[in-house]
Amino acid sequence: QVQLVESGGGLVPAGGSLRLSCKASRLTFAVYIMAWYRQAPGKQRELVATITGDLKANYTDSLKGRFTISRDNVKDTIYLQINNLKPEDTAVYYCAARWWGSLNFDYWGQGTQVTVSS
Repeated sequence: QVQLVESGGGLVPAGGSLRLSCKASRLTFAVYIMAWYRQAPGKQRELVATITGDLKANYTDSLKGRFTISRDNVKDTIYLQINNLKPEDTAVYYCAARWWGSLNFDYWGQGTQVTVSS
């Protein structure tokens, strides 16, 4: 059973930074495309960024600039660096994985809460 475990969330003041982590296990990590999604209260889940096994990153256009996705294929871990946090970044952030040949993200973590105070 694939496991994705997020960490690094918390309560931070506006303007601060956070680095979220997602540790994957029980999968051949390098052949999986990984992603960060987020879901704010009362809103639909939103894709933040994806990263391939060969480290190609893509971002949702509206979120480019303050978010940086990265991965460590030795540690089977991805990261999301968020800078200049804003109250509207408050959400549960989820890690997701899909095999490179799949259309859908089949595996999800439990999420980590990020709360930004104004």
